[in-house]
Amino acid sequence: MLLGTLRQSFTLLECWQMNKRHPSFRNLSLIFLFAICSLRPVSLLAMPATVLATPQNHAHSEEGIYLVFPFENAGAPPRLDWIGEGLEELTIHGLAKAGQLVYSHDGRLNEMDRYGLPPSAKLSRATMLHVAQEMDADYIVFGSFNSDGKTLTVNARVLRVSSIALLPVVYENGPLETLMELQSKVIWRLLSTNDRSYYLSLSEFAKLQRPLRLDAFEQYIRGLLANDDEVRLRDLKEAARLEPDWPEPAFALGDAYYARNDCAAALPWFAKVPATHERSVEAIFATGVCRLRLSQPDKAEEIFAGLQEGLQHNSVSGADLPEILNNLALARLRLGNSAAAMTALGRARDIDPDEDDYPFNLGLVSVQQGEWATAATHFAEAVQREPDNAEDYAFLIYAQEKAGKKPEAEQERAVAAEAFGEKGLPALKLDGKTDSLNKFERVKKELDTTTLRLDLQDPHVQNTTTAVASGPEKDAPARHIRQGRQELNAGRFDSAEREFRAALVLEPQNASAHRELADIYRRRSKLDDAVAELKLSLAARDSAAVRIVLARIYLEQKKTDLARAEVDKAVKLAPNYAEAKQLREHLERTKSTGGAQ
Repeated sequence: MLLGTLRQSFTLLECWQMNKRHPSFRNLSLIFLFAICSLRPVSLLAMPATVLATPQNHAHSEEGIYLVFPFENAGAPPRLDWIGEGLEELTIHGLAKAGQLVYSHDGRLNEMDRYGLPPSAKLSRATMLHVAQEMDADYIVFGSFNSDGKTLTVNARVLRVSSIALLPVVYENGPLETLMELQSKVIWRLLSTNDRSYYLSLSEFAKLQRPLRLDAFEQYIRGLLANDDEVRLRDLKEAARLEPDWPEPAFALGDAYYARNDCAAALPWFAKVPATHERSVEAIFATGVCRLRLSQPDKAEEIFAGLQEGLQHNSVSGADLPEILNNLALARLRLGNSAAAMTALGRARDIDPDEDDYPFNLGLVSVQQGEWATAATHFAEAVQREPDNAEDYAFLIYAQEKAGKKPEAEQERAVAAEAFGEKGLPALKLDGKTDSLNKFERVKKELDTTTLRLDLQDPHVQNTTTAVASGPEKDAPARHIRQGRQELNAGRFDSAEREFRAALVLEPQNASAHRELADIYRRRSKLDDAVAELKLSLAARDSAAVRIVLARIYLEQKKTDLARAEVDKAVKLAPNYAEAKQLREHLERTKSTGGAQ
């Protein structure tokens, strides 16, 4: 999604937080980072990507997304292992501050987790390249470091993904306490090596980087790496104490408490994250979730409505985000505005055709209103979207019985018994009152970055689909794909399809363009066309995520054997890919209970 979208969203919220002292938000700049990465595989096909965008308005000639890996310890004492992750973090933020787009640390970790690769694994260049291709990255940054505890040596390289090329090594060394300045030189040299016409001098580049105390940075990185919660909190608090105006530790502390469902402790830390900071949208969204958890629907509505209004006022995309719509609906429902809640939930359901939480929440609204037949319809849709969710079945059966559809309820009960066992459904004790239903509401705790992937163009070209003319011809397919994605996420399917087809005219075997077309066809219920496009995508580049999407379409077409074959191939490609394993288990259960083949 466009950077302009979030400029407006954040600045609008900032104005609200400052008693609306400043109504203008169009020209403010900010960094944008989403570190939550559980992506659905329909739109970007399980690219668990978090993109950090720059606040700079400079045009740079070499567009593309960077993917940074931790720097390997090439001989430093184990107590300095943290430097490897630290150099990765500095490189990510250094690239972004200088005008580049770069995937976050979390985005990389989630992609590696799909393939069962430990966070600290030493990866071959081939593996790095495969991960980068799955994430649609354009450049890979990797390297190593060495230190005797007093001096530090850093080596770094850029690997171009398409066409594949390994750029010359960059080398810097100096006193360990100058780590920040040293890595800043490394990043600048990487950029100037990749782009001979790079527009920033070393001194100009250095001025963009935030000066930090080395001890604060070390505590921050150690906190991020800590496996023990108490150690993590201790280290992050020490980083915040040493650098009280540095937002990163504040966000990390808020996020740590948020993960523990300790909203009382999380909120003060999230409040320390400036509205123009790269993690602001996560802090704002999490704050809204906390307000729902703390039974403060009025404050939650203000937060989510602000995010939503900012998106709606964007002249470029006008896109909606289903997670925001869902939580806004639940806040309004608790405030007694069921009509507005139904509208927002209906929009969320339409945007994300795979997620069962949205029709489930619609069913809860209908239950609250005593509209049992309508509730049953919504719960049936939830079951269709997620057949492995026992709670969806339980509510479907409950609504059908209340609607007087006893035979249908018994039939669903029999299906559920085969899938979950005779006592596999949760017992529902409902009195129809709002309070008894609130505990079943499905609040979205994280934003899905599939719909928030940023446009890579600069602001002055965001309103046109002909920006390809301003860059090298080799970049044209990527530009069309990026433009197509923002059109798709804004709900403009025809425009999106034109962009993807334009990319394929320039590069007929572009895997990304084919899989995006498949997404459009699937949303339009043209399943045969979607299958054809996915096969073309796989012919260009094999992918476990794409095979799982293909398997799900085969299931929609009642072609279980074909679906099972695709799932087996996906598991072979990525043995630890959770979605592939879950779908295989579902198919095995269906087979063992005599389900339809």
